[in-house]
Amino acid sequence: MIVKVVVHPKSKQPRILEDDAGVLHVYVSEIPVGGKANDAVRKALIKHFDTERWRVTLLKGHLSKHKQYEIVLD
Repeated sequence: MIVKVVVHPKSKQPRILEDDAGVLHVYVSEIPVGGKANDAVRKALIKHFDTERWRVTLLKGHLSKHKQYEIVLD
C-alpha cells in the first residue's frame, strides 16, 4: 500500500490525522534536521499500522514535508 504523508515537525502534540483526500498528516515533536523527523514519522507509521519496521519504506520526499511511504501489509 502506498501512503501519502504530510509531516508537521516540532509539534507539541504528536499524532496522526487523516484528511478527506486520504492523506495522513503526521505530527512529530522532532526537528527536521539530520533525518530526525523522518525517523520519527517512520516510527509513528509503524505504530499506527501495527506492523514491523522492515515493512515501512520511504519512497519519495526525503527532504520535503510531502512524502510517500510504502507499507507492506499481510
